Amino acid sequence: MPLPSTGPAWLLLHLGGQPRPWVAAAVAGLVWTGLRGARGRYTDPLRGEPGGAFGALGDWLVLLGVLAVLHAAAGGSVDPATAVVAVAPGLLAATAVEGLRRWPRTARRGRAVRRVLLVGEAAGLDRAAELLNSRTDHAYQLVAAIPVGLGRPGCEGVPVPGRLASCPADDDVTTVLGGAYANEADLVLVAPGPRLTGDRLHRLGRGLHDAGVALCVLSELSGIAAGRVRPVTAAGLTLLHIAPPLRGGPQGVLKALLDRTGALFGLLVLSPLLLAVALSVRLSSRGPVFHRQIRQGQHNRPFTMWKFRTMVADAEARRARLIEANEGDGPLFKMRHDPRVTPVGRTLRRTSIDELPQLFNVLMGHMSLVGPRPPLPDEVSRYDEREHRRLAVKPGLTGLWQVSGRSDLSWQETVALDLWYVDNWSVTTDMGLLARTVRAVADGRGAY
Repeated sequence: MPLPSTGPAWLLLHLGGQPRPWVAAAVAGLVWTGLRGARGRYTDPLRGEPGGAFGALGDWLVLLGVLAVLHAAAGGSVDPATAVVAVAPGLLAATAVEGLRRWPRTARRGRAVRRVLLVGEAAGLDRAAELLNSRTDHAYQLVAAIPVGLGRPGCEGVPVPGRLASCPADDDVTTVLGGAYANEADLVLVAPGPRLTGDRLHRLGRGLHDAGVALCVLSELSGIAAGRVRPVTAAGLTLLHIAPPLRGGPQGVLKALLDRTGALFGLLVLSPLLLAVALSVRLSSRGPVFHRQIRQGQHNRPFTMWKFRTMVADAEARRARLIEANEGDGPLFKMRHDPRVTPVGRTLRRTSIDELPQLFNVLMGHMSLVGPRPPLPDEVSRYDEREHRRLAVKPGLTGLWQVSGRSDLSWQETVALDLWYVDNWSVTTDMGLLARTVRAVADGRGAY
């Protein structure tokens, strides 16, 4: 809604003596409302997509960029600093509203936002339960499961309050409702299958809705952002149109522009810090200031990636002796307490400052500010066809892996996050991930 931001914007512009404050405030309010609406901020807050928690800040940063373009195109005379202050209440209001939308079920009831009763055949139950329980970046808590047919679900620790027959039966609705009431579930998630589809699913849905219990149907389209899915009805069928992943176009041009300008701005602003870190690395241990390493970029093109050196000079030679202590799975090498890391390097890794020289890689076009983790050549040599899709976009200085646990993630979790980004990235998603990176760096979880 524009009013929470338009009114304060007008007041601040008016007090600042800016020309035509009503016009500027109205434009800012309309742009803010349109931007928030386009990203689905006024609909269901339980979409659970990565970046949602910091969506307001990402939207606000995009708002500043749009207003800057409009200001330059219209030849406006509003002071930029005053304009930024004037639209700040919109960010505060949006953050407060998002917090209030989540508060009643999280803070007041002290539990996950949606308590889910899962219904489906054994194979569908196991798949859905594994995915729901393996991630914490969503608002769904699995509390019970009702299998369909004689198969035995393998999801251990999940209560099974009942079972549906292999064929449609008169007690389908009462069995599911009984399980929902017994486990205080407010959402029934159905995994469709040969024994649970068509008329049977319709009857179950009508019964649940009549009783005031929400119904959700699991789709096989995992890893596709809701914004890429458009439901259409034709000939009595419900069709899901899937938009292709972004690979270029206006958003690709805007992303490249933001990458270069952001990297240049970051290097200029952080130059005193970069010089201080370079001096500390040089004086604290023998060896070069920077660690240069060949990584594989977009379309598997090699490039030289820059980092501040955090290990002893002969770290690569010592790696072979530490293979048996590898704590990572897949093609990654990880050690929580790597003896090759220097004392200064430990601090740099904890704060992610060692990654800042990669801004030069972004400036040169080898990397992006946001993207998948840049892999080593020997890692890529062991990729399967699915994992190779990580190389469809430029690797990033930060990304979903950075804000979701970094080295604490398993290899498969890292791949899943990277592939989600490859298929669903957008400029606004990048803005949200950049905002979340600030918290991830401050938290330091998984940085070693």
